[in-house]
Amino acid sequence: MRAKPWDLPDGLWERLEPLLPRQRRRFRYPGRKPLEDRQVLQGILFVLHTGIGWEHLPQELGFGCGMTAWRRLRNWQQAGVWERLHEVLLAELHAADQLEWERAVADGSHIQAKKGARKRVPAPLTAAGQAASTTSS
Repeated sequence: MRAKPWDLPDGLWERLEPLLPRQRRRFRYPGRKPLEDRQVLQGILFVLHTGIGWEHLPQELGFGCGMTAWRRLRNWQQAGVWERLHEVLLAELHAADQLEWERAVADGSHIQAKKGARKRVPAPLTAAGQAASTTSS
């Protein structure tokens, strides 16, 4: 039987779990016990794979509610979890000599050119222009 795309392999989970921030429960009025991180991550992967809205995450799957998944994703992003996971995986691939640098692409389109053009050049208009009439001769 083929695994679903949102099923998290044990090997990946073992790399990711130590990178996740620990949540402390309040001693007094601890509230409901939080859902396990792995289940929530699978819910996040389900939403990202299927493209459904966070609010439509099916409760029957056991991934918790969509708002919980969205909040965890936001918190993990702010904590730098994905950047650190990327670094860990790159380091492992580099150590195993599995990186194919000839297939790498460097993208600097989001970096400002500090010593670039002296004056601001307006971007070309991309909106639809008025076309010539095809009904008159």
